[in-house]
Amino acid sequence: MKMTSKPWKLVLTGMTALSLLAGCSSASDTTTGTKSTEAAAVNKEGFPIVNEPLTLTMMAPDVGVQNWQDMIVLQQMKEMTGISFRYLNAPKDSFDTKKNLVFASGDYPDVFYAAGLTAAEQMNYGEQGILIPLEELIEEYAPNFKALMDEIPEIRKSITAPDGHIYSLPAIDLSQHWYRNPMWYNGDFMKALNIDKLPETTEELYTFLKRVKEEDPNGNGVADEIPISSVSTATTNARDIRTWLLGAFGVYEDEIYVDDEDVVHYTPIEEGFREYLVYMNRLWKEDLLDHESYSQTAEQKKAKAQNNQVALFSDWHAYMTKGGEPSTKDPMFAPVKSDLVDKPAIAKNRGITMGAFAITVTNPAPEASMRWVDYLYSYEGSLFFNKGPEGKLWEYTDEANRVKRYLPVPDGKEMEDYRATLTPNYGIPAPTINTDDINKGLKTDFDLWVEKETKEKLLDRGARPPFPALFLTVEEQTEINSLNSDLSTYVQQMEAKFVTGAEPLSNWDNYLSTMKKMGADRVVEIYQGAYDRWKSN
Repeated sequence: MKMTSKPWKLVLTGMTALSLLAGCSSASDTTTGTKSTEAAAVNKEGFPIVNEPLTLTMMAPDVGVQNWQDMIVLQQMKEMTGISFRYLNAPKDSFDTKKNLVFASGDYPDVFYAAGLTAAEQMNYGEQGILIPLEELIEEYAPNFKALMDEIPEIRKSITAPDGHIYSLPAIDLSQHWYRNPMWYNGDFMKALNIDKLPETTEELYTFLKRVKEEDPNGNGVADEIPISSVSTATTNARDIRTWLLGAFGVYEDEIYVDDEDVVHYTPIEEGFREYLVYMNRLWKEDLLDHESYSQTAEQKKAKAQNNQVALFSDWHAYMTKGGEPSTKDPMFAPVKSDLVDKPAIAKNRGITMGAFAITVTNPAPEASMRWVDYLYSYEGSLFFNKGPEGKLWEYTDEANRVKRYLPVPDGKEMEDYRATLTPNYGIPAPTINTDDINKGLKTDFDLWVEKETKEKLLDRGARPPFPALFLTVEEQTEINSLNSDLSTYVQQMEAKFVTGAEPLSNWDNYLSTMKKMGADRVVEIYQGAYDRWKSN
């Protein structure tokens, strides 16, 4: 697509033009008082953003706690910027359906907020001219976001579509490093077994699990201990523990990953995946892996843990499975290694969630919209949208060093429930940046202990994102969808069969041959091309 000096001013023809004009007319008719940026000058610095009142429409998912027009963050943002929004909210659980209907209708909001626009949606609606290119707006009206792209080149690479345009801004999280929930050891079991050094290899982990099975660490005189327990879903097998155990064999749980030599791999056909299956089958045969891991719910797993039966499990924090209060006595699992590798493969969160904010062709003020959202990528704006204004939930104790403290929550509410009444950035992938400075001074001793565990056991040991956030072309995405519809189902079925022994691992070569016939090598080829494009951006 050819770059233009004003990429959001598109010339439309035929039926596409008619449908978009209808959408634009509808938006204008229902948005009284709206000014275009040609009529209302946009200030490139400071507040207000516009000197004359500007009203736009925003479509966003809603978690159902507070009406957005009543949120103090959005009310104060209106006062600061001169820009007000008419909120077109849909329940979070049904937002994707509503979003698809809106795109099909031709009646578009001026901006999408926390919309979770997929790469395919950005490509599709960007190429149709419904979502406007943002790169020139970023250059002129988004100094905070532009600085982030300059500081972290992966951001620009990940949000640039194959046609060279940027159609949405992301959510960026530089403080949450977990790829998935960690695994945790039951500290009571560790103490009962006199273990003061965590397993470092798969054999040491096996020995620990075996001792749990045989030595009655819960002390009830009954052999009811479950060494390791997991849950599965309709599309994944034991993913909560799979993420961490696969790494012992040098492969990542995310099916597509890239190695240190920039070579793309497809986990289900790697030798490390086979060795993982051998290990899991060993645990299964010796009753060290909970035999209900492929059928039970998360609540059923928690019930076992709260009955003090489970030694190793996954959750956001250990106490959320075991019950009780936050505690530092349940150590975080440190990834182990097998004889197959020199060090485990440890996954880290990419920190970039694509598709958080987009501007549509019907928006009369794209420059002002970009300035509005750019504030959310500053420290002040991200703090404001994350915690609300000072004096409500928090206050500074040392503003120069960004140190804060929490204030008492009114009416005895839970802190997060109260926060959800202040700001829209609750439970949705909002366009902003999250950094350690946001929570400086607000962390409990338990939070600081978890940070230390994360640093020592994951970050300091080479954790990295397995694969970047990137775009496939429309044709590539169509082909991948077709290939994965069969491959993913087959992998899930065969993985469960190999682990439980329903399929002997001596049939691995037959499995591998079937995978290749189904297009596994083509999957690698497509993602290798996409990765090479990403790297060259």
